[in-house]
Amino acid sequence: MINIDSESFLFVVLAAALAAFVAGLVSTRLPLPVVVLEVLLGILIGPDVLGLADPDAFLGFFSNLGLGMLFFFAGYEIDFERIRGNPLRLAVLGWLLSLVLAYSLGGLLTQTGLVLSLLFTGSALATTAIGTLIPVLSDAGELRTRFGTYLLGAGAVGEFGPILLITLVFSTKGAAENAVILVAFVVVAVLAALMAVRGVGRGWGLLDRTLETSGQLAIRILVVMVFALGALADSLGLDLLLGGFVAGVIARVALQGREVAVLESKLAAVGYGFLIPFFFVVSGVKFDLAALLDEPVRLLEVPLFLGLFLIVRGAPALLLYRGVLGSRDRAALAIFSATGLPLIVAITTIAVEDGHMRSATAASLVGAGILSTAILPVIGLRLRAGAPKDDEPLQIPDERVPVTSA
Repeated sequence: MINIDSESFLFVVLAAALAAFVAGLVSTRLPLPVVVLEVLLGILIGPDVLGLADPDAFLGFFSNLGLGMLFFFAGYEIDFERIRGNPLRLAVLGWLLSLVLAYSLGGLLTQTGLVLSLLFTGSALATTAIGTLIPVLSDAGELRTRFGTYLLGAGAVGEFGPILLITLVFSTKGAAENAVILVAFVVVAVLAALMAVRGVGRGWGLLDRTLETSGQLAIRILVVMVFALGALADSLGLDLLLGGFVAGVIARVALQGREVAVLESKLAAVGYGFLIPFFFVVSGVKFDLAALLDEPVRLLEVPLFLGLFLIVRGAPALLLYRGVLGSRDRAALAIFSATGLPLIVAITTIAVEDGHMRSATAASLVGAGILSTAILPVIGLRLRAGAPKDDEPLQIPDERVPVTSA
């Protein structure tokens, strides 16, 4: 039996609602991602500040559900048809270069004694939070631009690449065994994708009719797919993140040409309105603020890691995109690419649990991730606003079809 701390649960829910309220109030003046407020309010109600909420198994369960849904949206929002070719090629090259920089810098930090593991620290440095950036970019109209295509490519690889690292490297199994298990998972995922494409093609009329009824068949099927693939990944010893991400990719492929605004709105309500905030608020509740305050010198690691994010993810953008983007756009791409938080939380959690990272180092990395998510998107949008206006919005056909009444 899981003991339920109803008061902690209530304060987590209240923190999530308050974060959305504050973000809505300031949105006209400052595009502050709501996830930043969720983490900060989680820290506020956590045991190191007000002590209103304590992390327990029940909150951890909901946090894992939210993490799975977060990476479902990360996979769902990536249109691989759009980013294939040069955007995807540059994104892969950029991320590989980021890995070289990350592990080189991680090795230096290990030699100085600041961190315990170059592998975990370097992997955390080489991430991009495209899932948290997409709402900001969408509101600013950037997703439909040529610049947005290159940013989506860089973000997709910067999120999917680390997920594969978590799957292949961070597991306690051997590399060869992990590779075999991953291949088996990919085979199952491909079969699921084929079944989903055929099923949607044949049963779209039924799915469409239930979008405005209490049945909500399409939503229920997608939720089943997210948790089924997440459970499969977990049972195979892979990471939940991979299951959620692949479920999102499958949903995008299956619904290609049939995206319906009301369907996506309902998915966002389930994900961003209910499950995903649990992950970020509970991450704040678990944040080890005391580890930083007990050793004030550790606070200096926060801006250090923020600078390393910019070097590791920003330098490849400045170097590799010279032939396709102007200087201000390359700078904006570098800034956006250095934004990270969800994967940093996931990687540092694994590292601390396995004894490969100090709690204070994890808190410094997460703190830097919070700053990157709060500050860098604002700077990136300002750079884009001042860029030459030769990057007109792409003429992307709107494939959403009107919803028929039930």
